[in-house]
Amino acid sequence: MTSPHFADHFRGHQKAVEDCIAPLQAVSDGVAQALIATLGSGGKVLAFGNGGSATQASHLVEELIGRFKETRRALPAISLVGDTGVLTCIANDFGYDALFERQIEGLAVRGDAVIGITTSGRSQNVLRGLKAARARGATTIALCGRAGLASGGADYVLSVPSDVGAYVQEVHLMLLHVWCIAIDAAIAAGAL
Repeated sequence: MTSPHFADHFRGHQKAVEDCIAPLQAVSDGVAQALIATLGSGGKVLAFGNGGSATQASHLVEELIGRFKETRRALPAISLVGDTGVLTCIANDFGYDALFERQIEGLAVRGDAVIGITTSGRSQNVLRGLKAARARGATTIALCGRAGLASGGADYVLSVPSDVGAYVQEVHLMLLHVWCIAIDAAIAAGAL
């Protein structure tokens, strides 16, 4: 028996991806150049999110420190979702909404790039983390869904024009990979 869910999901994904090309290409290219500039000037990339977005933040960091397609030097990047001691301390002592803000206050400096991922655009801990990063002079990049960011802002906001969380997350992963491709190309060209 064939499941209609398979074809429906894949077709929905294709439409979501197609709907992103025109509105997101220029800002995505801008992010790629900002990340290359950050890494080229000795800055680091910090990434964070909740749930599936947390795993995507970690995925980006492993691509930068490990490798994407080709073996190259490790690049400085930190996932703010991986240290359970830090996470539980901040959540317990300062509240869950301070989870990323507190880490940004301790780790981010001018010249860094900070990537906050929130499918809904309403995750207070992500919004506060982005705000703290802007206050510290870091370049801020937000990945979200159609609704955009509920408050605050970022230097680059990539709002996936879909209300389906799964499609938003799938496009977010594609964007992270596009940035890895650009970074690797810059290294191969001797520009980074």
